[in-house]
Amino acid sequence: MQLLRKTKNYTKYRKFLTILFARLFFYGKINAGGAFMNEFSEQELVRREKLNEIRNYCNPYPENFERTHTLKEVRELEDGVKDVKIAGRIVFMRKMGKLSFARIRDLEASMQLEVKIDTIGEENYNFFKKLIDIGDFIGAEGEIFTTQTGEKTLRVHKLTFLGKALRPLPEKFHGLTDIDQKYRQRYVDLIMNEDSRKVFLGRSKLYAFLHKYLGENGFLEVETPIVQTAVGGASARPFYTHHNALDIDCNLRIAPELYLKECIVAGFDRVYELAKCFRNEGMDTQHLQEFTQVEWYVAYWRYEDNIKFFTNFIKNLLTELLGTQVITYQGHELDFSKENWDRIDYCKELESVLGFNALEIDDPQELKKKIVEANLFTYGDLEEYKSLSQIIDFVYKKKIREGIVQPTIIFNYPAVLKPLARRCDNDPKRVDVFQIVVCGTEICNAYSELVNPLEQRAAFEDQLKAKDQGDEETMDMDEDYLSAMEQGMPPISGLGFGIDRILMLIYDAPSIRDVVLFPMMKPENK
Repeated sequence: MQLLRKTKNYTKYRKFLTILFARLFFYGKINAGGAFMNEFSEQELVRREKLNEIRNYCNPYPENFERTHTLKEVRELEDGVKDVKIAGRIVFMRKMGKLSFARIRDLEASMQLEVKIDTIGEENYNFFKKLIDIGDFIGAEGEIFTTQTGEKTLRVHKLTFLGKALRPLPEKFHGLTDIDQKYRQRYVDLIMNEDSRKVFLGRSKLYAFLHKYLGENGFLEVETPIVQTAVGGASARPFYTHHNALDIDCNLRIAPELYLKECIVAGFDRVYELAKCFRNEGMDTQHLQEFTQVEWYVAYWRYEDNIKFFTNFIKNLLTELLGTQVITYQGHELDFSKENWDRIDYCKELESVLGFNALEIDDPQELKKKIVEANLFTYGDLEEYKSLSQIIDFVYKKKIREGIVQPTIIFNYPAVLKPLARRCDNDPKRVDVFQIVVCGTEICNAYSELVNPLEQRAAFEDQLKAKDQGDEETMDMDEDYLSAMEQGMPPISGLGFGIDRILMLIYDAPSIRDVVLFPMMKPENK
């Protein structure tokens, strides 16, 4: 190197060696065994070479940058405002002779930058043209003006490099066209896709509205255990784990219901939880193993009170997020603004579809036989369903629920489907329950809750019998919960709904994965 320094071509040689080193180092790092790893594309190699050059000018990954405005805020400034400092990721560049343009973006907005050699100096301008790429982060300081085309722009006086992107972004107009990669690389999807950013900003706004609305209506937010010692609160197949310190088997919660109702026993009249729940079941456009739901419980209410409260909540939520109560979902115009939504009596509709009263049959095989004889399904269709509740629920979903489009209240459920619900006073085979269904999908589920501990114990025992019949989605006998019930419970109505399904409706998403930031995916190498 000393000899090179004495030659007139030192600069050229130094550049050559820098590029050579970068290519050798980055094209495949050599591990301890001498094998090459991490092959890069040509673009990735070039970006790594630029990173190496940037180190000669500045730290390519500085600690911070002090902004005066976000990009949303800066777009509201008047022309002529000086000393404005903004930052963001470069998503567009047009490099020319002595005048170039770039566009940077943050979470909520974008901003055009004017970069001029006369303004920032030759050395900085050459740095910008030569070493900065789309995807890089930069800070910019300057003056606000509006172009002749009406574009709010920052005339840059000073540039600060904030972070090198070593991988190029997808093509501007295509983004991530592979759906699988869209979910795996959500960070890239959010960079490129404004609709995706809108969904997840909306998700945050939904949470804020939920807490505000329930708080203003006297609800207390509580937290209940995620790792539990008994399966309860819903019919579902749980995930199991083991608690090493206590040496006991546990499960991840499928619903927070039982603990929330224990809070009612304690004297909290109105409680809710925004809860992560886990169900070890199939994956499709409507289901994920990990999802977010809201459950609330109110002392002294019956399920009709919850119908009124929830429908008003949804109307106010739509107004808050979209400014309207009439939305379009997958080609269907849905009207949530009506004072009284459509209603369907579950038991009456089920009997109409079957041609007989399923509640009079106690044997699952006999029920299957009668369904097949009615030419509704084959034995093959019904093979995986073992218990009465599973069979009835399958018929309902296929023959009734799938045909519902407009917001509809389904009520008067069979008791065998809802072991935690209060039985109707005039018919113990039915329960005071309602669901709201939109476009064939359940949006919420609500009960007049069972508060009689003796009836609850009998219902748990029926669940154990169903488990013996092969139903893996039954609840355990929960002695802790029964003990709480025996302490005394007032009348209660509870309701639960999935955040993800609500967001699907609001943002016209065909799959639940479109509204979850990081949905569960099978590893690519499996």
